[in-house]
Amino acid sequence: MSRLPNDFALSNLSRRGFLKGIGATGALVLAASWGWQDALAEDKPKKFGADGMPNGWIDDPKVYVSIAADGTVTVVCNRSEMGQGVRTSLTMVVADELEADWAHVKVQQAPGDEVRFGNQDTDGSRSMRHWYEPMRRCGAAARTMLEQAAAAQWKVPVGECRAQLHKVIHTPSGRVLGYGELASAASALPVPVRDSLRLKQPSEFRYIGKEGTKAIDGDDIVNGRAVYGADVHFDGMLYAVIARPAVYGGKVKSVDDSAALKVPGVLKVIQIEPRPLPSEFQPLGGVAVVASNTWAALKGREALKIEWDDGPNASYDSIAYRKELEAASLKPGKVVRNTGDIEKAIGSAASTLEASYYLPHLAQAPMEPMVAIARYKEGVCEAWAPSQAPQVTRERIAERLGLPFDNVTFNVTLLGGGFGRKSKPDFVVEAAILAKEFPGKAVRVQWTREDDIHNSYFHTVSAEYLKAGVGKEGLPSAWLHRTVAPSITALFAPGMNHEAAFELGMGFTNMAYAIPNVRLENPEATVHTRVGWYRSVSNIPHGFAIQSFVDELAHEAKEDPLKYQIKLLGPDRQIDPRTLSEEWNYGESPERYPIDTGRMRTVLETAAKAAGWGRKLPKGRGLGLAVHYSFVTYVAAVIEVEVKDDGTLIVHKTDIAVDCGPQINPERIRSQFEGACVMGLGNAVWGEISFKDGKVQQDNFHMYEVARMSLAPKEVAVYLVTPPGEVPLGGVGEPGVPPIAPALCNAIFAATGQRIRSLPVRYQLQGWQKAQA
Repeated sequence: MSRLPNDFALSNLSRRGFLKGIGATGALVLAASWGWQDALAEDKPKKFGADGMPNGWIDDPKVYVSIAADGTVTVVCNRSEMGQGVRTSLTMVVADELEADWAHVKVQQAPGDEVRFGNQDTDGSRSMRHWYEPMRRCGAAARTMLEQAAAAQWKVPVGECRAQLHKVIHTPSGRVLGYGELASAASALPVPVRDSLRLKQPSEFRYIGKEGTKAIDGDDIVNGRAVYGADVHFDGMLYAVIARPAVYGGKVKSVDDSAALKVPGVLKVIQIEPRPLPSEFQPLGGVAVVASNTWAALKGREALKIEWDDGPNASYDSIAYRKELEAASLKPGKVVRNTGDIEKAIGSAASTLEASYYLPHLAQAPMEPMVAIARYKEGVCEAWAPSQAPQVTRERIAERLGLPFDNVTFNVTLLGGGFGRKSKPDFVVEAAILAKEFPGKAVRVQWTREDDIHNSYFHTVSAEYLKAGVGKEGLPSAWLHRTVAPSITALFAPGMNHEAAFELGMGFTNMAYAIPNVRLENPEATVHTRVGWYRSVSNIPHGFAIQSFVDELAHEAKEDPLKYQIKLLGPDRQIDPRTLSEEWNYGESPERYPIDTGRMRTVLETAAKAAGWGRKLPKGRGLGLAVHYSFVTYVAAVIEVEVKDDGTLIVHKTDIAVDCGPQINPERIRSQFEGACVMGLGNAVWGEISFKDGKVQQDNFHMYEVARMSLAPKEVAVYLVTPPGEVPLGGVGEPGVPPIAPALCNAIFAATGQRIRSLPVRYQLQGWQKAQA
């Protein structure tokens, strides 16, 4: 397993009242703290965090565990739950080392509070990989203290006492004390020093790595008791919807609200001022209609007569912009990696192959649209919302309302999906602004699906150009790749026209194939809309381009794509990421997380074997594969498709092999990759956000389509690969998306002979249908 930084610590907070007000008080309260500053200080950029967030990832996180007098164990979860299972998985780790009975364990969601809970941003597939060992030690410490308390009460050596399933047993006599009976006495003891803790051996695990552990909040979710954003309700609450500028950077020129104010139930019409570009996480501005119910607010918004100044992005046209990006990709750009002599290698190559790839903007479109509730009174604001970034949300409310930070409280609800969209608190700030207009009243801002699709923080559009100089044996001796995409960093500062190191390090600069001459370039791209985090981020365009191009190289070499991939990986080796890219390895230590081509080869072989790679298929069917390393996890996918003469696409099966290091919650890991498969297919086949005159052209799911049941594979099989030796945890939530689109397109080529280099796939299938006709 991985090793902790030296400044990991446990604290006994039992008598400090530190958790008062969040329902997790107990006779024994321990806090696990992991100070990342010293461990990763050299990786922390000066302006943004390692992931581009203003606060970064590298704070001093804390999670709390309490044991009450009735024996109830409460784990306070400092990360947001949006379906990835962090509440269950984090709690499983504590309960296992604590030897707790799952029936007596519950979880409590932490509010936004950096002092008590450290960095709470739920992104980057890092919650479990950063928290696995701290929480094991927290559980082990509590178990040890309970054993010590029992030994003191019985006046026996502590070595004769053993914790087992929520009780401590005196082995020689068989005497038993429950955890609740011991919690108060244990709370008076000092926390054991770290090196004295006995962690369980894997053979002793009760929950970790085991199947069948019941989701800790599953019953509440299924039975409708779980509280999502829209479930928060207060007597006398007001409801608001907002007419926002359709163009990024637009603003209101004039508004006639007379008709809106005549709608029954409408109370007030309020203008929200935009902030100058770049907008960061601030609201876009616009005109809010506040009413006694949502329907009245919606009808009032329809009645508004607004004249807009569309601002500097009024001419943004995605068709024209695509041509700009593609033209830029054919010209030299900023060199971000240069090994060997690319010009000489291409000049002396037996042949060359080049290809261009394009991916459009995407919207996160979580099933739960944005919603937030805020209440303001006498200089104090409290808000409730489904947020991935509680602390940034709290900070932006305080800044916008001009309040002391401590005068803002932020409560995290369950998230009905997030995918990065709910890392941006603009929608919560809107609620706070409006609440200030109605002191003492709770105000709920509800986004519609159209609001969500029109005003998202979109996944970046991208143009990718690759050229290889190929030797007589069919392998590339030279590799040129240019990626051109507007950067997330353009949210925070003007003139950010190149992708940041964290974006380039997502499958681009850390490309690990054994090619002697490599040049990677990043031409400029100007942003014209809000670009933000999206599940797996820049791994999507980089993975699609590289894995599609490798398949093309294999075809040109008349080589089996699996064999070609393994040849291109070269001998099994561990690569120091710093030798490949500037400063990015998903925020992780390069010593602990080298890039391991052997692990990449293994997932390729595992997925291919499961899919029956090489078997003969009926006409119109094909197998395609792809492999990708992201969020320090190795993933390969093999997809079997059928393409009918009318262009109908059927995905028969997807086999996914995953090496994410130690597997904490296998059922949840498989669920994550099954979901990533469906999302990746939806991205590839249907996903496209387009712009004309600066405005998004899609409105709802009839135009911005997500994967329907008909597109979902008839079968998805996920294989969890056990890595060789002891390795640290990798990510799970994000790494499943990048290999899906290239594996799909490579499968379509195998089935039809049609090479797809531009997404979404549906346009290419329409062309296939016409060709067959």
